[in-house]
Amino acid sequence: MNKVLKAMKPYPMDELIKAKEELRKQGKKIYDFGTGDPKEPTAPFIREAVRNAVPEVSQYPTVKGRKDLREAVSVWFENRFGVKLDPETEIIPSAGSKEAIFHFPLVFIEEESEKKRVIYGTPAYPVYERGTLFAGGTPTPLTLKYEDGFLLRLDRVEPSILEETKIVWINYPHNPTGAVAPMSYLKDIYEICREYDIILCSDECYTEIYFEDKPPSALQVGKENVVVFHSLSKRSGMTGYRSGFVAGDDKIIKEYLRFRSSFGVGSPEFIQIGAREAWKDEKHVEERREIFRKKKEIFEEFFKNEGLEFLDVKATFYFWVKVPEGVSSKDYALHLLKYGIVISPGEFFGNGGEGFFRIALVPSVEECREAVKVWKEAHRTIKRS
Repeated sequence: MNKVLKAMKPYPMDELIKAKEELRKQGKKIYDFGTGDPKEPTAPFIREAVRNAVPEVSQYPTVKGRKDLREAVSVWFENRFGVKLDPETEIIPSAGSKEAIFHFPLVFIEEESEKKRVIYGTPAYPVYERGTLFAGGTPTPLTLKYEDGFLLRLDRVEPSILEETKIVWINYPHNPTGAVAPMSYLKDIYEICREYDIILCSDECYTEIYFEDKPPSALQVGKENVVVFHSLSKRSGMTGYRSGFVAGDDKIIKEYLRFRSSFGVGSPEFIQIGAREAWKDEKHVEERREIFRKKKEIFEEFFKNEGLEFLDVKATFYFWVKVPEGVSSKDYALHLLKYGIVISPGEFFGNGGEGFFRIALVPSVEECREAVKVWKEAHRTIKRS
């Protein structure tokens, strides 16, 4: 077995799947706030477009993707962020954002080079670290702090470390905390990356789930050495369709495209057609945001009433919550499991997650109301013990 795999801990969400299977065997009703996979139906017009596009003869898709999809992405990006992207040279469709994030270091990290560090925040989406390890890079996690609004502070990193860094990952709006980065922050980190010739990779798959100001894109501050990763999973409820895109610096996109054929990640044509229609429409996205807003309000009231401290949710469908005093996040999660409530302990997202837990607003609005009633009893039980 690959030595990287041998040394690696199980993927955190696999642990949640096992826990849920055990609850099902016990016949318990499950309120699943663990994996970020919302239940709201994919919009009918998207499903119809995919159905109508399924071909009689199936053939291999190209990694460059359909021209009309790249054009639809280009139009959407300009309308949303005010940045014009060339659909021929600055956009690549991807099978969601996860595969592209994982594969990116495989192309741009040279194992023998002294410049092979990859910086990312912790707590974080686990794939930044895993892609780095498989590419032979040096994972360099920086602890994100509550008092800093969970912003990755590259300005506090030693210059000697930055000189060895090839890639910096940022993810705002942030998984797991829901933190949002202002434009001023993006400008600062962009300038640092330019100074040290670092590729700035911005995972932006949550930019469309917001409740106040629209979150910005890193490409709004510049294209040089900047690559962004977007997905239809959260925006359009298409997690199972695996569709997104990578965009940015044309030189980087050209190199990345050249090697993606080796990974075999071309999206099926019928998925690309559904994706094209999804990027053209905003109404279904607005409707989804309103549903998440209702769920958010239910839990804001609940956590405040129970005295649980949490980061104010301005974007994403996540709550990042401090565990009750004297209890570890894993013990709190195990306690809630007895009541059928599934959450993600903070340590699932790295050392920076200790002392917190994450909930994903996945169940329906009505299920969220039900879960709060069950959770109240569970929370009071652990306080008494």
